Parts: sequence; C-alpha cells; structure tokens
Amino acid sequence: MQKMVGLMRRCVEDYNMIQPGDRIGVGVSGGKDSVALLVLLAELRKYNHKPFTVEAITIDMGLGMDFSPIEQLCADLDVPFHLIKTEIGPIIFDHRKEKNPCSMCSKMRRGALNQALLDLGLNKLALGHHYDDAVETFVMSLIYEGRISCFQPVTDLDRTGIIQIRPMLYIHERTVDSFVTRNGYPVLTNRCPVDKNTKREEIKQLVYDLSATYPDLKERIFGAMQRLPLPEWGPQGRYKRPKEQE
Repeated sequence: MQKMVGLMRRCVEDYNMIQPGDRIGVGVSGGKDSVALLVLLAELRKYNHKPFTVEAITIDMGLGMDFSPIEQLCADLDVPFHLIKTEIGPIIFDHRKEKNPCSMCSKMRRGALNQALLDLGLNKLALGHHYDDAVETFVMSLIYEGRISCFQPVTDLDRTGIIQIRPMLYIHERTVDSFVTRNGYPVLTNRCPVDKNTKREEIKQLVYDLSATYPDLKERIFGAMQRLPLPEWGPQGRYKRPKEQE
C-alpha cells in the first residue's frame, strides 16, 4: 500500500493534479483498476498536504450488475457512494444494436459521469488509467488512426468546468492486479457483451508479444511520451521513470 500511494503521490505532484479543497469524484466501474484507484485515493487523502475529499460514482449500465460489494467497500473506506442508474446497455445493444458499440458506450458513460459530478457539486473526476493503459492507448492511436496521441494526465473539460485526472499513471497493471488480489478487494465481473473482444485487447496482446523481445518497450514508449511530441505529458516535477513492481 505505502509504495503504491507513494507512486500516486509522485504522479499527482508531477502533474499538479490536486489542489486544496478539491472535491474529487472517482469513477468506479467495479473493475480492478477503478477499485484500486478508489482505495489509493482514499488512503492518499489522509497524508496529502493538500486537503481534498473523495466520493465514489458508479454508472449502472442497466446490465443487471450487483454493486453492493462496491457500496460496502466505500462504507469501509468512509467514502460516500453514488449509484447512477441508466439504460445505456439496453440502448446500445438491444435498441440500436450497435456493431461497434465501444465508442458510443464510452461517450454515454462519460456524459453520465460528468452530469453526476455537476449534480453533486464535485469539481474533479479521477479515472483509473494506469501505466499500461497509457502505453497501449499511444500504440492504438499510432496504428489505427495514424496519429501520435494519447489521453492527457490532466484534462480540463471547458464546457462543464470539470477537470479529469489520472493519478495511477506511474503504476503498472500487474502491480494493480497484485494489490487488489492480495488485499481481497471486491472486483465485479463485467457483463458487457463485447468485453475482452475489442481493438484495445488486440493492442494489449501486441505490446505483450513485443515486450518478450524488447523487455524495456513500455518504458521507452512512456518516456518518449513525457518528452515529445506530447507536451501535456511533460511532468512539472523531477521525474524518475517508475520501474515495474512485483
């Protein structure tokens, strides 16, 4: 826990993600990444020199999932829990019968999250993207779009006034997996019909295969993102590349 909170704190400081008095909503889907984010942010608020509050927001997609384990985890962490019920799943899969549903689903979920933040008076949204997500998104953009691009550590959504932050960018996926499993935190089964059958999964496998030949591939890509040509990724603090933890 201490090591992971330290990595999160360094990421938060490098990108100036949190200001005193921030009210941060955590998007909690019930997957391992969002659960780890929730736990680590709840822990960080105890020691961070900039006081902030944390609230959990879960978007119920209308796919029949039981979120009571997440609600109990929030109670244990002393974090307010908000369940937002929607019909996003039925709209996309039953009514529209989308052949490529991921883009629309992402937009609708993000819209529901942003509206929930506005309704609750929260000013920041924390998302559970980690180190590997950043590398894979960069490769996806390069291969599928022909662009050198990635999501930003901090994104100011001008139309809503909400700021998105990604505090786990210095933490590797395998570290997240180990942390959640070792501590027995609840992880929900994703009931999305296209789960694990997406372009992102193809890129994840590609990066995994290439890493067998080039072990430092992820570190080189991440380091390149922090230099150029992605100026938003240049850390404000003195950065030392995080090594993968066991």
